[in-house]
Amino acid sequence: MHKQAYQFKDDFSVGIIGCGWLGKALAVTLLERNISVLATSSQTNNVEQLNQQGINAQQCILPAKEKALVQHDVFTQQSLVIAITPQFKQGRIDYADKVSELVSAAEQRGLVQHIILLSSTAVYHGLEGKVDEASQLNLSTQKVNILHAAEQSVLNFSKHGSVIRLAGLVGPERHPGKFLLPKKGQLNKILSNSTSPVNLIHQQDAVGLIESLLFAKSSLGVVNGVSDTHVNKRLYYRTAAKALSLDAPIFSPRHANETTRVVSGEKAKQVLSYKFTYPDLLTWL
Repeated sequence: MHKQAYQFKDDFSVGIIGCGWLGKALAVTLLERNISVLATSSQTNNVEQLNQQGINAQQCILPAKEKALVQHDVFTQQSLVIAITPQFKQGRIDYADKVSELVSAAEQRGLVQHIILLSSTAVYHGLEGKVDEASQLNLSTQKVNILHAAEQSVLNFSKHGSVIRLAGLVGPERHPGKFLLPKKGQLNKILSNSTSPVNLIHQQDAVGLIESLLFAKSSLGVVNGVSDTHVNKRLYYRTAAKALSLDAPIFSPRHANETTRVVSGEKAKQVLSYKFTYPDLLTWL
């Protein structure tokens, strides 16, 4: 889908819906560039912390009554970044409905010019080999269906909609070596899929790609956000453990059906002319 080019006003403003670990890093970067930011969170304590840190924030709880949601101040911003998480691990299946609510509210308010959805490369679940933005998705699973439906809501936004499919996020406070640490009272983790390639992106590059999409002059539709590092999990997590002076991780026996999926990040580099700060996440470790 290609929509007409658009231009931002001098008083460019960005709303970040679901301002967590990544959203906060984005907000800080935008504020450093003197761009007006309004962040939202469903958690009262997070809203308070954001305001204390100099990030203008308000509470926004989803799902919400339509009339009340439309009147939320976040829909007065020129661009919206939807950074809410699907919460699949918590058993939630209403992610697409929440995203649809947000898009509908933006349509009704009529002020938002651009919506960016932070989606996930988990949408490629069930595919093997090299995949990119043009790959036909395997919609046989509920998770893929939900992610795809959420993406379509944003891509169908009447003004301008973009989707960035982010790979696994690493960075400050999210060192992959810490993933190996057992929770209190639990045994050491046994990792699976030792020969499967990793698909990851550093927080700083995720923020950089979102920025690039915010200032893109025309619609790019869907863009993958993933580094060039696709070594196997055994090598990557052993290196991560060594970097933190942890014991080497234990992997379960290799299974014949371990995924070979490698997510391509070429479109972002070519179309957005984006140069990764951390293309090699082994070196970063």
